[in-house]
Amino acid sequence: MLDQLKNLKHLAGLLGNADELKEKFEQLQAELERMEVDADAGAGAVRVIVNGKMRVLRVELDPAMIATIAGAGAEADREMVEDLIASATNAAIARAQDMMRDHMSQLAGGLNLPGLDQLMGG
Repeated sequence: MLDQLKNLKHLAGLLGNADELKEKFEQLQAELERMEVDADAGAGAVRVIVNGKMRVLRVELDPAMIATIAGAGAEADREMVEDLIASATNAAIARAQDMMRDHMSQLAGGLNLPGLDQLMGG
């Protein structure tokens, strides 16, 4: 119960400084846009880089994999690459979401405020 009261006191302090909090959120948004996370699939055959605002910045394909697919021309190989791209993209976005949650938690002083990630466009 005491922890809940401390959290309420902290929340009241945050709300009392709404302009300062808004400025910090805007700074955090700009910082997250510059930050990058990546994930790969297929033992590095596909690598996807995403920023902290969940935007895919780049998709990198291993040249050896491309040469293999170009030579084979099989539909199954194309489908495999598509699956790898989707897998790497989903993993990179999940990492970006974790990074955003961590940064927002620090900004909110460790409070778990519902809907806070939606304020960041996530």
